[in-house]
Amino acid sequence: MDQAQGAIDAAQAAGADAYATTEYSAATEALENANAAAAARDNRLALNYALESREHARNAARGAADAKARVRVEVDHGATEITAIVMQGRAQLTAAGQARVPRPQLEHAAAELTAVETQVQEAGEAVAAGDYLRASTVLEGLRERAERALAVIDDVMPAPPQGR
Repeated sequence: MDQAQGAIDAAQAAGADAYATTEYSAATEALENANAAAAARDNRLALNYALESREHARNAARGAADAKARVRVEVDHGATEITAIVMQGRAQLTAAGQARVPRPQLEHAAAELTAVETQVQEAGEAVAAGDYLRASTVLEGLRERAERALAVIDDVMPAPPQGR
């Protein structure tokens, strides 16, 4: 049972409680069953549950490492895409200013791009802290918000002059 507990502790340290919840829960439940069987003096059943717990915990640790890596890649990719959209929006705001689009028509889009940019930075801080799930949550919906801001800018831009 000590090996099972050690494997559970290692899995938790690897983030299995957040990234591989099913296997981690199965490991902790099997350890509880092992302890109950040991209390009932059923050593064979206790051993079986302890071995099951250790196996689930090892699987949870491996699963957590894989899931963590996958979430990190998704977060990095999402943040990069959103940052590119924000940069495009900033360029369009500059072009709108040069086209003499009245500032009040652009204020909401500019504020939205700034808010999106701030949240992308917050996601970056979460990544730096190793909290990829929080970073993923922070990024949810940001792409759509940035794209809506771009659409607003496009809508207020004057049509380009027609060539003859």
